[in-house]
Amino acid sequence: MSKFTEKADIGLSESGLGLDELIRHGARQVIQQAIEAELQALLERFENVKTLHGRRAVVRNGYLPEREILTAAGPIAVKVPKVRDRSGSGVKFNSSIVPPYVRKSPRVSAALPWLYLKGISTGDMSEALSVLLGEDAKGLSANVVSRLKTQWADEHANWSRRDLSKSRYVYWWVDGIHTGLRSEDSDGQCLLVIIGVKPDGRKERVAIGDGYRESKASWQELLLDLKSRGLQAGPLLAVGDGAMGFWAALEEVFPATRGQRCWFHKMGNVLNALPKSQQGKAKADLQAIWMAATRSDAHAAFDRFVTIYAAKYPKAAETLKRDRESLLAFYDFPADHWQHLRTTNAIESTFATVRHRTTRTRNCVSRPTFLGLAFKLIEEAEKTWRRINGPEQITLLLEGIAFKDGEPVQDDQPGQQKLAA
Repeated sequence: MSKFTEKADIGLSESGLGLDELIRHGARQVIQQAIEAELQALLERFENVKTLHGRRAVVRNGYLPEREILTAAGPIAVKVPKVRDRSGSGVKFNSSIVPPYVRKSPRVSAALPWLYLKGISTGDMSEALSVLLGEDAKGLSANVVSRLKTQWADEHANWSRRDLSKSRYVYWWVDGIHTGLRSEDSDGQCLLVIIGVKPDGRKERVAIGDGYRESKASWQELLLDLKSRGLQAGPLLAVGDGAMGFWAALEEVFPATRGQRCWFHKMGNVLNALPKSQQGKAKADLQAIWMAATRSDAHAAFDRFVTIYAAKYPKAAETLKRDRESLLAFYDFPADHWQHLRTTNAIESTFATVRHRTTRTRNCVSRPTFLGLAFKLIEEAEKTWRRINGPEQITLLLEGIAFKDGEPVQDDQPGQQKLAA
């Protein structure tokens, strides 16, 4: 077990909503999609029933008035669709998930919303909806669950083919997420995730793929795919853990992009090389580095750490020293952005419930299902992401203005690499 179990207090959550609001937001979409899948199954069952004029007899006919159902995640508004039976046979659509006149679902413990996210990550949608709706979800058929998985996989596939010729990114956060899921092709799939910041300061999904976290080839394939779809340049700065194969791939595909090592990952690696009795003081000494107001002060704090710990704990000192310059790259960018650039918290917060699982599910999912589930999880999180602090500073970066210790340098010195127009 890792010695470093306490998350470094480096940045605030990237989500503008709390966990409860985020879960309710995702729950509504999951329930609504499941209802729509039920309706589609009904329409397909009667697709060969025709009127005397040769038209389909059973067709969609709008929605019933929106109503709330009470779930373990709180009140959730849903819209149940209606059908029209033009044959006069009396065919009606009654959702097994939200039966007529049922408003309150069975009460479950407060911990079960976490199981909802676990259900999404494992692909066990029956379990996930049962957590939310209890007995009301018993009628959810395997066909409906399968339809949802297929729908999400198709959405990810279509999104992964989108044109990127007009896309520009100032920053990227990059990580490989070990979920513990098993696929048909390999054990322990790893999600390769890139989240970017656009010129207006908004965050968005850039890439969601799979492969090996430490593999240059896996990351190179992902980056080359972005380039083949029109992405003209990489970001000014990419933030990620130093152990990934991403960095070697980045040098070949987008060599102008600079790298910032994630301080959260680095602190974990350094503290794991120290005895527990030393971790409290060492954590404060490490924080003194990235909290320094200037690069020179950070270098001084860096040297102090190495001097204090190198003799007795050389592995800890070497772990820190090997990424010295890339740990301090954020000083060449606006101070308003430092909170976002020191760590990969934008990804960490999205996948917290997936990453922290320690046991592998017995379920085995297909590659499209695996990627589709991850895609939907990030899609829901994206709806709550806030702009980065100081978005107006991005204009200066894109104009090539250099920054020193977080402040713009108004002189004739060469500035940042301009983002491709």
